[in-house]
Amino acid sequence: MNRYLQDLTVRLAIGAAELPAEVRQRHRDYFCGKQESCGGFAGREGPSDAYYTSFGLRALAILGELHGERAERAAEFLKMKLQGQESWVDFFSLIYGSSLLKVSAGIDIFEGQGGWETRIAEFLETLRRDDGGYAKSAEGAASSTYQSFLVCIALNLLEKEIPQPANLQRFVLGQQGEDGGFREIRAAKRSGTNPTAAALGTLQILGYRDADVHDGVIDFLLERQDSEGGLTANSRIPICDVLSTFTGMVTLLDLKALFELDLEAVHRFIRSLQQPEGGFLAATWDEKVDVEYSFYGLGCLSLLEYHKIHGDAGEQELGSTDQG
Repeated sequence: MNRYLQDLTVRLAIGAAELPAEVRQRHRDYFCGKQESCGGFAGREGPSDAYYTSFGLRALAILGELHGERAERAAEFLKMKLQGQESWVDFFSLIYGSSLLKVSAGIDIFEGQGGWETRIAEFLETLRRDDGGYAKSAEGAASSTYQSFLVCIALNLLEKEIPQPANLQRFVLGQQGEDGGFREIRAAKRSGTNPTAAALGTLQILGYRDADVHDGVIDFLLERQDSEGGLTANSRIPICDVLSTFTGMVTLLDLKALFELDLEAVHRFIRSLQQPEGGFLAATWDEKVDVEYSFYGLGCLSLLEYHKIHGDAGEQELGSTDQG
């Protein structure tokens, strides 16, 4: 079975280990400092929740800090969340957070709840629609490219087979537009960077490879690089953001085409969002850091370092990124 998210975490950890010590320490201090007394992580307002906690745990994992008392506190927070009625997004965050804790710290928050993997897989299938994709809720009528990706990730982490993979593959391929990118829903008028990354992630998990599909995606993503250096969310948005830059970079790396971006420009853009006290802004218009976008910023720097070492033979060499 394709271990998509696990493999990505390993690549990010390898890249993060190559960052200058001062940069690693700056962001380690930021993420460790954002963990609240309850063990969770909060967004820009409100209490800790499973969604932001998953980003905090992802960052700590790739920095090698998800262990000991810090991991134990996070586990207690997620166990508490298991007792409540969580949103769909928090539901997936719980699954991913639990996987990180199990791999990084040997803590199983589902211990003693026999058969929970099967129950979750059965629940996820209630989101399946006739076109082969998955809707965002039990009441939703339209299949979503991103939701379909989340379901695949969840089943992947649970080591469960994806039901009717050919139907899901057909749905995802039907989301590709003439510009080579992918739409979030069938009725969407234009493709987006993040739906495209989700589509390619889903196809990877399904084991689907097609040169024409890949070439279209590469062309679409390369066109999203703006004069700022990062990637934009779609053709109508003139401002780069760190989320689109991260998901676009991950996809291009998977397609062995990351070198086709102006990587020095990417690095300048990400560094411009990096804050002296640690963390990253979402974009140049942003004024406050948060855990989610700080993970994406750290992820971008880590991908640049990973690619500098492990880029395909024959690709141009990425210049030094040691300035932090």
